[in-house]
Amino acid sequence: MSPADEKMWATLVHIGGLFFSFVPALIAYLLLRDRGPFVRAHTAQALNFQLTVLIGILVGSILLFVLIGFFVLIAVGILDLVLSIVAAVKASQGQWYRYPLTIQFVR
Repeated sequence: MSPADEKMWATLVHIGGLFFSFVPALIAYLLLRDRGPFVRAHTAQALNFQLTVLIGILVGSILLFVLIGFFVLIAVGILDLVLSIVAAVKASQGQWYRYPLTIQFVR
């Protein structure tokens, strides 16, 4: 895979997480992980981040009964939006990026 293609796929994976949760990152990781180190690192990071966001949404949903869940869901949504955009910009520039506050499920 050419470096331009790797950058494009890495960027699309980060943006896809905003709309379809962890599904684009999982599909891309399974299909593209052997195509190059850059795309593998970005798909793994996107998958780990979106799974962490999913856990945050589940915890926030449970905490809605205590009324603090609303704030947790807002914080998770804002972090998802901002960090996914930052990661997509970094990927499009050809830079490596590691999400903060992310549980490492896939390496």
